[in-house]
Amino acid sequence: MSGHAVNGVLPLDGSSRKVGGRVVKPRSSTPRTVTSRALAVLGTFTTEHARQTLTEISAGSGIPLSTAHRLVAELVAWEGLSRGADGRYEIGQRIWHLGALAAVSRELRETALPFMQDLSSTTGENVHIAVLEGKTALFVDRISGRRAVPVVSRPGARLPLHTTGVGKVLLAYADPTLQRDCLTNLTRITPHTIIDPRRLLKQLAEVRTRGYATTSEEMTLGASSIAAPIRDKDGRVIAALGLVTSSHRRELIRLAPAVQLAAQSITRTAHPSV
Repeated sequence: MSGHAVNGVLPLDGSSRKVGGRVVKPRSSTPRTVTSRALAVLGTFTTEHARQTLTEISAGSGIPLSTAHRLVAELVAWEGLSRGADGRYEIGQRIWHLGALAAVSRELRETALPFMQDLSSTTGENVHIAVLEGKTALFVDRISGRRAVPVVSRPGARLPLHTTGVGKVLLAYADPTLQRDCLTNLTRITPHTIIDPRRLLKQLAEVRTRGYATTSEEMTLGASSIAAPIRDKDGRVIAALGLVTSSHRRELIRLAPAVQLAAQSITRTAHPSV
């Protein structure tokens, strides 16, 4: 009866099965070496499973619970994983720092840094840069301003696309399929988060028309943001530069030219022919 669910379990092939939308490996496919087991644990973390319980990690990796417990504890000690207050695990800062050494991330950060510093110095605000990672905005770097409000956009953090200025920029220029997927799952973070798909679609169209996106207390109460696209040599949006300020400090739109100029300067520096 291949291909038919039995007791809620859908066979995938001879070595795995799908339970509740998640691929579960049988114990017979358990990695044999310590290195392969550690990699199997890390391999269970995806955009859809960014935060997991120990049981979920064990099921996804095919590693017995007791062994998974030991490996996860070692990875937490090494800062390859971090454990939240709710007991769930997520990728830690050490993995992020290793990823930042990749050529694309390193070059983007090195090119953007002088312009981020200038923008932050001029405005006194937090300035950050993010790229698209699955259905989230992955923050690559951040400069803290002298008058900056508290923010959650630390390097390595992944935040929803619809709640952040950089996220809205990335979503506005994203593949239509990704846009549709995101619009069907708009989670409310604050009372001001936009969860109406039609309203968000209108905002994304405005982003493409005027060249920048804004938020007002949609991710963090008391904070507003503005962001502009960074493009590659073919004109495709590959990242977004954002600035976060207090919702009560100044009129946000007045900062748009400075943010756009910095983003355009990053693009031109990385690709002089653009």
